[in-house]
Amino acid sequence: MSSTLYFKQLLAGRDFAKSNPFAANMENFVYLIGDKNTHECVVVDPAWSVAELVDIAKADGMKIIGALVSHYHPDHIGGSIFGLNIEGLSTLMTLCPCKVHVNEKEAEGVLQVTGLSKSDLVLHHSGDRIQVGGIEIQCLHTPGHTPGSQCFRVKDALISGDTLFLSGCGRVDLPGGNVEQMYDSLTNKLMQLPDNVTLYPGHAYGGEHAALKEVKAHNQFFKAKDFASFQKMLRGF
Repeated sequence: MSSTLYFKQLLAGRDFAKSNPFAANMENFVYLIGDKNTHECVVVDPAWSVAELVDIAKADGMKIIGALVSHYHPDHIGGSIFGLNIEGLSTLMTLCPCKVHVNEKEAEGVLQVTGLSKSDLVLHHSGDRIQVGGIEIQCLHTPGHTPGSQCFRVKDALISGDTLFLSGCGRVDLPGGNVEQMYDSLTNKLMQLPDNVTLYPGHAYGGEHAALKEVKAHNQFFKAKDFASFQKMLRGF
């Protein structure tokens, strides 16, 4: 990666929110991406203990100027789930007000879950680029887990949210999930990325990061010969 790139992978329950057993059980990753020269960064999927995330950035001499959303589920952006009220974007907006970057098809879900207003959001299409100082982040629309799920590519790193994990893929049996879209996102989008790209998932399911070449070789969902085989794998997973 570039010497000017600021990139930090943070695991809930270990690197922050250490006193929250639910955060540890969920194994969410949050990412900070920015430019060391401008001391600006964005936070990907801020949740669980937002003040700690802001403090971590500050300790590194960085200021959070935006938030990137992989998808609208509360364990990634805050809200209520499983009877829990999870900190997220609404807390971030009080600590350091900034724009929230979401896929256009995910905006409604984000607004419902977080209580933010439309003016807080910046809507994106697949292929859009977000600039943080001299660092460019590309948005890749990868529906399947949710209609507006998106991954973020920065140089040779891919932050995949809940679309792809090291040893699995996102669930498609939740509201908005779609088996056909997940199959297309994996086989026609992520499978086509270069082998030297490093995968950074939204949860520590199977590991924290790995070269995409390794994920393609070992993740069973990349081994489906066709859509019918993929469906069978999902039913047995």
